Amino acid sequence: MGNSKLESILPALQAIVPALSHDRHKGEAGKIAVIGGCREYTGAPYFSAISALKVGADLSHVFCTQGAATVIKSYSPELIAHPVLKESYDLEGDGRETHVKMLDEVNKWMPRFDCLVIGPGLGRDSFLLECVGEIICLAKQNNIPVVIDGDGLFLVTNHPELVCGYPLAVLTPNVNEHKRLLEKMIGQDSDDSGIQQKVSGEDLPGQLKNLAMRMGGLTIVQKGSEDCISDGHTVFTSDFFGSPRRCGGQGDVLSGSVAVFLAWARNFFVKGSDAAKQLVEERLSKNPAVVGSVAASLLLRKSALEAFKHHKRSMVTTDIIEYLGSSMEELFPV
Repeated sequence: MGNSKLESILPALQAIVPALSHDRHKGEAGKIAVIGGCREYTGAPYFSAISALKVGADLSHVFCTQGAATVIKSYSPELIAHPVLKESYDLEGDGRETHVKMLDEVNKWMPRFDCLVIGPGLGRDSFLLECVGEIICLAKQNNIPVVIDGDGLFLVTNHPELVCGYPLAVLTPNVNEHKRLLEKMIGQDSDDSGIQQKVSGEDLPGQLKNLAMRMGGLTIVQKGSEDCISDGHTVFTSDFFGSPRRCGGQGDVLSGSVAVFLAWARNFFVKGSDAAKQLVEERLSKNPAVVGSVAASLLLRKSALEAFKHHKRSMVTTDIIEYLGSSMEELFPV
């Protein structure tokens, strides 16, 4: 492909992708759940969930509000929609019964999932955000990876304790979301002397490693013209391919893709051969969250490039999703 860095890491990324086989069963290639979708926002959870299927997951669920479920189902019969989330306007009384019932509905499915995507189209209703915070805690109790995007980032920026120190968490902020998160963590760590540490708009990649370290070694994918990925130990820059068109929804495609590759990478580090694991560790990382994030960034950027070649200024997120399959086959051939 004419890029020495890509030629070095691609065999390592290909190693984590499970081979297709007639002996495999439904669900073995990944079961993903998106927590998001409210009466205002239905596109984002759809983009994330359908992208997970297009990358190669077997099953993709969406836990959303009643108003979003019918719309999301109409987009695609491939998605399993659960209309169990509630917002403040749904409540009767103090909401305690609704709160418990909603968490029970999500929790009974939790052991089945290989990764959760938290936040696409979630909205900022206070009651719903409080419940989603508890869903993140349930995922951690079950040792299930979580990818935090969209309004999920608003939640964890205000309550970073939800994810700090959880190595199976991946945050996918854009530049502005990254700056807000950094400001929050600096504010928490400031000493009593009142010294104000300035968050600069420059050299955000240089701040990324420190931020991931401050948050206890979770993985952060800082999205931009280059995607910078760090778990507090290393920083990897994904500058392959890409498109100058920045239509809304690309981050949702990324979140669904990260979920699948993270689930695959995690399984690979348990079941892969010693030689294959050594290859991945030497060329990339021994952290499945980092490896999965690099793979997802590469795939999205390749798909966006192909979509832009054909659609130019009119490119939208559904065009990118259309090219996930062919880009997947070019980078990770069956």
